[in-house]
Amino acid sequence: MQAAASSANVSSEVGNSRLPSMSIWLKSKPRKAKSCLARRRIVIRLGIVGTNYGRTVQLPAFRADSRREVIALAGSNSARTAELAQAASVPKAYGDWHALVEDKDVQVVAIATLPSLQAQIAIHALQLGKPVFAEKPLASDLGTARAMLRQASVSRKPTMVDFNFHQILAWQRAKTMLDAGATGALRHVTVHWHVESRAIQMRMRNWKTVGDDGGGVLGNFISHCFHYLEWFCGPIEGLSARVSGLPGDSELETTVGIALQLASGPLVTLSMSCASYLGIGHRIEFFGEDGTLMLHNPGADYMRGFELWHARRDAPLVRVATDDPVDAKYPDGRIAPVSRLAKIFFDAIESGGAATPGFAEGYRVQQFIDAARRSHQRGTWIDVGREAAKEEMRA
Repeated sequence: MQAAASSANVSSEVGNSRLPSMSIWLKSKPRKAKSCLARRRIVIRLGIVGTNYGRTVQLPAFRADSRREVIALAGSNSARTAELAQAASVPKAYGDWHALVEDKDVQVVAIATLPSLQAQIAIHALQLGKPVFAEKPLASDLGTARAMLRQASVSRKPTMVDFNFHQILAWQRAKTMLDAGATGALRHVTVHWHVESRAIQMRMRNWKTVGDDGGGVLGNFISHCFHYLEWFCGPIEGLSARVSGLPGDSELETTVGIALQLASGPLVTLSMSCASYLGIGHRIEFFGEDGTLMLHNPGADYMRGFELWHARRDAPLVRVATDDPVDAKYPDGRIAPVSRLAKIFFDAIESGGAATPGFAEGYRVQQFIDAARRSHQRGTWIDVGREAAKEEMRA
């Protein structure tokens, strides 16, 4: 759900802010206990900008942590937002994101809006000294993402980007097995992600389907792939990409093929389309010297339904049990993984440390999105590792 747009200039906001300090918890007075010392009760008061994903996924995910209290919800329609907030037992409702971000009772801001709007909200919140939980992709373009990262560095407040696949228990088990040598030395990786999204079924024209506003197949889907490939396998060195749309309607960006080189040597082949009627779902295969590891979700739920399979050389492919009792409690398969990200985020707020994946990881993914678009437009290989190294030297 899109909140009301701001006319504030992102770049000028980065440079002209003063960052007040913020206390993120309430301290109760020490009291004597019969058997142990009394503990402080930490309450993190949080506001959510966005009444769709923010309300249906972020809200229950945040409420899974006893340290937080969701006190405000903001959307673009004040009357509708008030109804939704009341139904969800959220005490405050706003028809404009500025009001929520500037509410002194709101200590932390979560964002679930268009990529083009997210930067304005995040930068303003960070200028006010408020930690930010953001969605992917980080921004609609690389320059804006860089401004967000710069403000996060200046404010020194925790940030989080909702790259949530790696918080699925089957994925975490796969990562542990890979790190322990389940496949031996990695030879190559393949990603096949073929589904038909509701947005494409309905021929919707919005950020999820049109690539000129930070979305399309690269922003909506491939941003996840860039993040989880580096999480599994380490840094990506370079890539070559081709992007296409539907027959007779190329504006709807639906399909991409990418070849990637890992810094450690192996190649990755990635094929993704959100216009695949009866597609195979989402499958990732890791091929090594001594075996194969595979994650596969054939279902329509993007997060729920992944099975983990493993085979050693000269042994059959067998399923590895990875049941998630937390996921079973929720109606939406995205809630449990996001709740684990939220815990990492709240831990960082409580300790004063950093959260991962934060804006630094979000910016790196934005670099890959930008590189993929340039590769498609120019028909060339992009050496992302060299470009990133040059940027670090300039910084």
